[in-house]
Amino acid sequence: MLRDPLPANDVTAPRVPRHVAVIMDGNGRWAQARGKPRVFGHTRGVDAVRSTLQACGERGIEYLTLFAFSSENWRRPPEEVSFLMQLFVGALEDEVVKLHENGIRFRVIGDVSRFEPRLAELIRRAETTTANNDRLTLTVAANYGGRWDILQAVNGMLAAHPERRSGFDEQDLRPFLALSDAPEPDLFIRTGGEQRISNFLLWQLAYTELYFTDLLWPEFDAAALDRAIDSYRKRERRFGRTSDQLRTDQELRRREDAAAPAAAATASQDADQHA
Repeated sequence: MLRDPLPANDVTAPRVPRHVAVIMDGNGRWAQARGKPRVFGHTRGVDAVRSTLQACGERGIEYLTLFAFSSENWRRPPEEVSFLMQLFVGALEDEVVKLHENGIRFRVIGDVSRFEPRLAELIRRAETTTANNDRLTLTVAANYGGRWDILQAVNGMLAAHPERRSGFDEQDLRPFLALSDAPEPDLFIRTGGEQRISNFLLWQLAYTELYFTDLLWPEFDAAALDRAIDSYRKRERRFGRTSDQLRTDQELRRREDAAAPAAAATASQDADQHA
């Protein structure tokens, strides 16, 4: 069960990322290191999803996007793919009510047309049930690829606006991307020791801070999330600007914040004099 967010002067300070995206890597290796079949690691990976989701809610993170199954993962052994699909069905059957009770909106991005009808229907029901929740948005990328996302966005845009075949810009395309209703991720986390983004959110990760950990996904917990957030806090997010420009902007904001109470008091006194 999610608890209320921590106080604003703790980890929910402004430097907490609004949107965290995660590649959950290492389930199979975690299981094999313990003499278990790979599918055992995927089951334990679901537990890590639960704990990470709770930790994000407690820290005031508004969006959590998880790479659960890539369009390339169909190449895995058929029995593993079948187990992953069954695991997805079971998770939807068991978890959606809890998500809804905790005010969590659930979404799936990716090409769901390849899924079995029962799985596709469970996804549709989960999205409908939780559509109006706003405490945290949990997005699962399933049968998703960053290249697919860009291609489907271009095709969707041109179908809706044929006149754009002669030219368009980023703002024209953005509404057709899979994560168009969410801010771009602030922090990307990949577990398992690999240091690549593996066709995940290629468009949306353009200015995202990247964090890699050797921890395998079943080992990832609230403390590991805090280490990732601490690393994020130390980054200087310039978005094309210089460090000097950032410091100038921060100083202006501090002055404005310091002046605000005095300005409010003056306005209140003027109002009393004219009353």
